[in-house]
Amino acid sequence: MKKVVIIGGGAAGMISAIKASENNEVILIEGNDKCGKKLLITGNGKCNYWNENISLDNYFTDDENNLKEILNHKDEVLNLLYKLGIYPKIKNGYYYPYSSQASSVREILENEIERRHIKVMYETRVVDVDKVDGRFMIKTSAGTVDADKVIVATGSKAAPKTGSDGFGYQIAENFGHQINCVLPALVQLKSDGWYLKEWNGVRQDARLTLYIDDEKVTEEEGELQMTQDGISGICTFNISSLASRALSKGSKVKVSINFSPFLNGSFYDFFDARSKDIPNQSIGELLESILNYKLINVILHKSHLSRGVYWKSLTEKEKIELCSNVDNFEVDILDTNSYDKGQVCTGGVSLSEVDENMQSTKCDNLYLVGELLDVDGKCGGFNLAFAFITGYLAGKGI
Repeated sequence: MKKVVIIGGGAAGMISAIKASENNEVILIEGNDKCGKKLLITGNGKCNYWNENISLDNYFTDDENNLKEILNHKDEVLNLLYKLGIYPKIKNGYYYPYSSQASSVREILENEIERRHIKVMYETRVVDVDKVDGRFMIKTSAGTVDADKVIVATGSKAAPKTGSDGFGYQIAENFGHQINCVLPALVQLKSDGWYLKEWNGVRQDARLTLYIDDEKVTEEEGELQMTQDGISGICTFNISSLASRALSKGSKVKVSINFSPFLNGSFYDFFDARSKDIPNQSIGELLESILNYKLINVILHKSHLSRGVYWKSLTEKEKIELCSNVDNFEVDILDTNSYDKGQVCTGGVSLSEVDENMQSTKCDNLYLVGELLDVDGKCGGFNLAFAFITGYLAGKGI
């Protein structure tokens, strides 16, 4: 039996502790007074912990081949979560605990940790990890703990109020790992412009197209939230990882917003036909049931048109500009929001630097899991699923 120390009591840390305890003595070190603090804020407190489409298409990483191998274990991990007592409510492919309470998931995992007599050192901060004569020495605020094996499950820099301070990157770096640039992801995108104040607070279905150095990279559709700083909402979050990486390299980043994603054809053709069907209404009135009134003001202002003019009175150039501002509203992205606002981070330890059991290729018996790794997923339970899968693999592999 080996002595295993797990640093970090989040999703990855708890599941790795549970799995590793099958054949080992396990000590879990957690900086907070309870484990799973970040779990409580996932899914707006409902804990979206999984998705029925766990696949490469929903992740960003520097090593797709290794990620594919990791994701191949998804079914056995989901089965374990079920056996631990997490009964799912599945909505549009998103998995939640049936109670719709994140606290349920945390309690189930913590109860299992207690049932297995896993020692948990709460409110304990790790200050250094060293390896001496083949054994790890973990220096903490409560003294030094030795171990045969160490799993680092400290999370990223995102949501620091939950205790994520990026210390795990320092541990990995000290043992020879290279850290790919760590940046906020699943985060708002910041811009500037006169229209931000005007559209602040508006929610509108839209299709976003991300351009990096004027090259189309990806598209996302959903409810767009317009803020005084830029754009937000799930569709924005899902392109923010790529935007973050591009901005860090000094690339030009732009988002084109289509405010009429319900159309298969052009907004010009739709609006031209609509004006013929309802000839007694001005362009402002014709837009009324399609766009939020604040957004109508922005579109018309940007098009240099008043609400009361009629479509038939516009020049062809004015018609094209108006329609372009509806289905191709361009926003220059200058920055992302902070780690405080980011749900996860992009970047971290390359998957090429861990083996199939999440063991470091730089240091034997050191395991790296969860958000420490250079993998981030879209909204929808993908990041929590990755944390569970990698934590499970580390615990199983020890």
